[in-house]
Amino acid sequence: MGSFARREHQFLAELGLAPRNPGSFACGAWGGSGPVVASTNPTNNQVIAEVVEASARDYKEGMRACYDAAKTWMAIPAPKRGEIVRQIGDALRAKLHHLGRLVSLEMGKILPEGIGEVQEIIDMCDYAVGLSRQLNGSIIPSERPNHMMMEVWNPLGVVGVITAFNFPCAVLGWNACIALVCGNCVVWKGAPTTPLITIAMTKILAGVLEKNNLPGAIFTAFCGGADIGQAIALDTRIPLVSFTGSTKVGLMVQQHVNARFGKCLLELSGNNAIIVMDDADIQLAVRSVLFAAVGTAGQRCTTCRRLLLHESIYQTFLAQLVEVYKQVRLGDPLETGTLLGPLHTSASREAFLKGIQTIRSQGGKILYGGSAIESEGNFVQPTIVEISSSAPVVREELFGPVLYVMKFQTLKEAIEINNSVSQGLSSSIFTRRPDIIFKWIGPHGSDCGIVNVNIPTNGAEIGGAFGGEKATGGGREAGSDSWKQYMRRTTCTINYGSELPLAQGINFG
Repeated sequence: MGSFARREHQFLAELGLAPRNPGSFACGAWGGSGPVVASTNPTNNQVIAEVVEASARDYKEGMRACYDAAKTWMAIPAPKRGEIVRQIGDALRAKLHHLGRLVSLEMGKILPEGIGEVQEIIDMCDYAVGLSRQLNGSIIPSERPNHMMMEVWNPLGVVGVITAFNFPCAVLGWNACIALVCGNCVVWKGAPTTPLITIAMTKILAGVLEKNNLPGAIFTAFCGGADIGQAIALDTRIPLVSFTGSTKVGLMVQQHVNARFGKCLLELSGNNAIIVMDDADIQLAVRSVLFAAVGTAGQRCTTCRRLLLHESIYQTFLAQLVEVYKQVRLGDPLETGTLLGPLHTSASREAFLKGIQTIRSQGGKILYGGSAIESEGNFVQPTIVEISSSAPVVREELFGPVLYVMKFQTLKEAIEINNSVSQGLSSSIFTRRPDIIFKWIGPHGSDCGIVNVNIPTNGAEIGGAFGGEKATGGGREAGSDSWKQYMRRTTCTINYGSELPLAQGINFG
């Protein structure tokens, strides 16, 4: 393969990757009997390496071993499980820059973002280590004499994690780090277009398990397509499935999982807005919008897609925003100074162009950008569009660096526009006024799961619960008390006396 011959890509071998790679880690061993697929570099659409995907037989064998390994893993004390996750974090630290380069090479995000994504998993490992000593239940006062009530948390068994291309390893970290310390085994299906990241990550986790003489099946991973994802959704041995992707596919996953009375964590589409009030710090807001709309080439679920400007600052703000857009450097995401890399696939590039046609047909005015870049890669211009908030295209998620700009007169109007779309992931407002801030974060403010003030819609910290409302799916991952979704809650009542008083004062003979 061409990439392995290039000097700047020699780090691939350091991650255990080869020109052709087995894409199934099942029963603690590498294999794969499915189709052979190519991983391509979105910068030039050249093949990086080939991967032999998992087959239905690979899944069946691997899932059987994973289910059996759960009996061993859940019996290990939580702080000891935390120690394993600590070692995983250290192993990731040792490969931080190599893994970050791989994320940039295969996904297309710029190198600082690629390294930042891997750092996010390391942070999750650190968080989970502390959590392993804080999976606390509670003591509940009983109305009956000589009785005690308590709440106890136990592992679910196996957690399924299906991740998307835009964050090919960070979302695994949100789920796997917590699931593992909670006593669950993990079965992971990475995105079909980022299989090398799936393999490289799995090799690191598998190495830690092997070093500690633990069953490799505790962490099982498959490269594959929709058939593997459907198998996970339908598998009654997996009580919880975390899915990250489109609302359309997420709804299908939810229906499959709910039909067998399983639980879902859904992280789906976003249509995020930034509101800029008339008293806002304009320079701060412009910098924030640039990162929120252009970062990761507009392919974050938290990307800012709608910009709501107060009419009194509309022209001033737009003029400054266009000027900073002109300074955005497009290019190879691995090169220093690049701010905008390619879209992930050539299909994404075509969807961008089709979206621009739709925007024009619905009265949108292109203020900046609006074209694809003629090159071997999937590059497009960062785009600013002036358009009505009622245009149908504004209600959809166009996964690219396209920013819809609209004006408003009152805070009430701005909040109504923010809440008018079916998605409800992230939102932000720029203002210095406390009364506006507290209305924005209150019951009559934003209806999103992430409600920010004077910062972008993207770039969330791991300490808070991540997720959104409405068509975003309602799931919560990473910090806060998200861990409770990865465990089974039991209410236990213990009678340590010799009488049998009944609740509610019932006398039964």
